[in-house]
Amino acid sequence: MSEPGICIVPELYRRRPNNPRSNGSRTLPEAQANRSPWSPPVGPLGELTARAYAAVAPLRASLAALEAAAAAAPAAPSFEAALRRSDVAVIAELKKKSPSKGDINASMDVTARAVEYARAGASALSVLTEPTRFGGALEDLHAVRQAIVHAAAAGTLTPLLRKDFIVDRIQLLQARAAGASAALLIARALSPGQMESLAAEARAIGLEVLLEVRDEHELERALAVGRAVIGVNNRNLETLVIDDAVSARLLPMIPKERVAVFESGVADRVGVERAAACGADAVLVGSALSASADGAAAVRSLIGVPRQPRG
Repeated sequence: MSEPGICIVPELYRRRPNNPRSNGSRTLPEAQANRSPWSPPVGPLGELTARAYAAVAPLRASLAALEAAAAAAPAAPSFEAALRRSDVAVIAELKKKSPSKGDINASMDVTARAVEYARAGASALSVLTEPTRFGGALEDLHAVRQAIVHAAAAGTLTPLLRKDFIVDRIQLLQARAAGASAALLIARALSPGQMESLAAEARAIGLEVLLEVRDEHELERALAVGRAVIGVNNRNLETLVIDDAVSARLLPMIPKERVAVFESGVADRVGVERAAACGADAVLVGSALSASADGAAAVRSLIGVPRQPRG
């Protein structure tokens, strides 16, 4: 783990201003030239991705109805815009359990907790909809949207991120119909062609994208997808190991005009300060918030950390 409030970036990754391929971001190391071709994920990520494919298959008969529902859904607030703040934005996640921790808050009332997070100052909410290892459901996303709309009344709506293992356009249509502003796409789970296609499909139906990466090759692919928010996950979803050095290495490479999110490993304000030192615009916090007895107080303890320049 890095020291609180300090982000140490190896010299190999520092900016080379005269490199025409950098496009304003930090240069990827020359070692990335020898890339292995993409291969399907393994471990927990491979298992959950396979389950996603199996779950999507029976939904194809309902494609027309899903398209109609997505088209009829009210406009959702911008996820990206909500993360553009002078302080580090907090994406508060509703997480009942996980493959790494088991039960976190299995009996959590997701609608009540979502309203607590929003009223306490969370910039966006992440709603897990994967049922087998995370205890989520698509119905949770719809219920949270309804609760947020009711609680906000004439106020500003908090954007929702559908967090799941998305492999098909059908899941994007579901997210849009349920009121999501954005959907998560995991680079490691998707071939390059899939990732680009799903990102384009999302934009076509009015859904923003959080593209999650863990290495330089994935980051290069993600940066080629216009207007996507870039998330750097410190957790390897194939081994479940967390390493803060991943964000310390990759966040400074993300052009400052893109929104960059630090994912996994933030448990308290010191963690937010560490993310800020690496140049994060936002943090996504799940387990620590969901396990807290007082969700509102937990969110308030994380907000207000000033952003620091990146790049």
